[in-house]
Amino acid sequence: MQLTRIGNEHLSVEISPMGAEMQSIVTSDGQSWLWDGDAAFWSGRSPVLFPIVGKAPNDHVSIEGHRYPMGQHGFARRSEFELVASGPDHCLFELQSSQSSWSIFPFDFSLVLEHRLDGRSVVVTAEVMNTDHRPMPFGIGFHPAFVWPLPGCEGQEHRVTLDNGGEPDLIRLSGGLVRPEPLPSPFSKGELVLDHELFVADAMLFPEGAGAGLRYAAGSKAIRFTWENLPNLALWSKAGAPFICLEPWHGTAAAIDGSDALAERPYGEVLGPGATGRYSFRAEFVG
Repeated sequence: MQLTRIGNEHLSVEISPMGAEMQSIVTSDGQSWLWDGDAAFWSGRSPVLFPIVGKAPNDHVSIEGHRYPMGQHGFARRSEFELVASGPDHCLFELQSSQSSWSIFPFDFSLVLEHRLDGRSVVVTAEVMNTDHRPMPFGIGFHPAFVWPLPGCEGQEHRVTLDNGGEPDLIRLSGGLVRPEPLPSPFSKGELVLDHELFVADAMLFPEGAGAGLRYAAGSKAIRFTWENLPNLALWSKAGAPFICLEPWHGTAAAIDGSDALAERPYGEVLGPGATGRYSFRAEFVG
């Protein structure tokens, strides 16, 4: 598929219509900051998660008493978006409900993804509009993967530091579903030294208390990462893989032994008829 390229004096970003997913982020010095999607580890790069985040029990959700198939993280990331507007430093892609989406998510909706450059930052915004006549439950999240180690920082200690200095409880997954019992936080006064062993047991979820910003850094290089209207945070990598995903969400996977009802998923969102929800993250590249 033909990629859309946006750029300014600091950054060059490419976006695919498939999933409206970023394919590269390159600074003016030629350094790449986004994971390259090597399928030997994980073929994703920066998918948007909609209309669920995480897994559903037996890969099905119930909506108004009917069961529908729903794969992990929903269908938007595997859907072709339409480019509806673009300029030198921004572009908008839209996914609208269709015959194929109605068979698994029986609502009329519009999902618009905007990528915009602001100095040394890329800002990604999702707008979800309920164009149906009844309330629409869903989850939404972002899943950008950044290189680990950061450019030029091979062999150096990498840290994630929460802006709020918090020590949020850790939640783990089992078979892709949320274990209900919280575990001690891996953060100490807001700081976490990254180690691949942290991800042997899959993603680390922080449903509450992580705040709305963090710094992922090593040496003189850093990504200043902030998000809006996304109350949950996850960190994920595959053990030994050269990337780290910084994932702000509105919604998580279903709980073990929990309901498969879409409206009852933890931290989910519900929009009334005609309402619009707006969710975003900003990544600033330093060094």
